[in-house]
Amino acid sequence: MRAALAPELAALGEQFVLAERMVTAGGRTWRLERPRSADDLINEADFERDERLPYWADLWPSAIALADAVSARPGEGRLAVEFGCGLGLPSLAAVQAGFDVMATDYYEDALRFARRNAMGNLGRDIATRLVDWSAFPADLGRFDLVLASDVLYERRYARLVARALVQSLAPAGVALVADPGRPALRGFLESCVALGATVRERHAAGNEHGTAMQTITIHEVRLG
Repeated sequence: MRAALAPELAALGEQFVLAERMVTAGGRTWRLERPRSADDLINEADFERDERLPYWADLWPSAIALADAVSARPGEGRLAVEFGCGLGLPSLAAVQAGFDVMATDYYEDALRFARRNAMGNLGRDIATRLVDWSAFPADLGRFDLVLASDVLYERRYARLVARALVQSLAPAGVALVADPGRPALRGFLESCVALGATVRERHAAGNEHGTAMQTITIHEVRLG
């Protein structure tokens, strides 16, 4: 029997036309709910204010690759955070691996979908928080594992994401950033180094996106 949803999560079925995506990652099949069309969610006022687009409403290949990588790590109750969680797949994989997870995003609806997907797949809720990289909260805390998948699609995000990531790493923590070669990647990696972190490519994996094959590289970032 499916776990009962909180009212704000159940209401997503009335607010959006829902679609399902079945995806295999980390040795299991996940059933993810999402809005049927991300294009229908584009808001001109949001875009004019800060070029905000509803990237969160799609399941990107980088999220699948990151979920695979996270599933192989023993969580043992350690703290993890995901930046730009979208539908929440890497966060769900981290919970399954035993991490105590907080999922963050710029959109309230993304956080609700991540929670709804956690309930549907894991039978439990997850912690979430609304986070704007340009006004990063000083009290978010530090984490043993920091996750981000395909968040570098705008060049202006390079330094913002790097600063947020480095600020959020525990002294012995690690960040895993999955990226298919977005415009801001190089600037992000350079910014991490400028902030005192070390970076290396962990591994690359092929993943289909529509009719094209993407190469997803997972970059590992540590302090010092």
